Amino acid sequence: MKSGYPKNNNAYIELLKGFPPRPITSHEEFVATQKVIDSLIDKKGQLTSDEQDYLNILGTIVYEYEEKQVKIPDIYGIDLLKALLSELNLSTKDLIPIFHTESNVSDVLNGKIDLTVEHINKLAKFFKISPAAFLKM
Repeated sequence: MKSGYPKNNNAYIELLKGFPPRPITSHEEFVATQKVIDSLIDKKGQLTSDEQDYLNILGTIVYEYEEKQVKIPDIYGIDLLKALLSELNLSTKDLIPIFHTESNVSDVLNGKIDLTVEHINKLAKFFKISPAAFLKM
């Protein structure tokens, strides 16, 4: 009875020899691993099954490193709104449908007007995120 595992594939072994996957313990190792991932992603044409398997392994170790190292700050409310505007390259004019006037948008962003439940619900729909993202937990 022949199972599909373990694979005895020289192409896969060559990928492993070229850049053996190991747990990432430093920023330099992270950058090196990311370069290998980028080179596979940038490759013209479809990846072979060996390359895809190898990419999945590298992606897993990068994910594990990022989970341990990269801390995403807890932001909510006005700070979250500002971050979303910046990240999505939006202006205050884009929020006029929610706050009715540009002056109101400015007042909200400057902390002169608090976000209401209605604002939060409209913002959640606009940005396609949970309303809970705007609330401090």
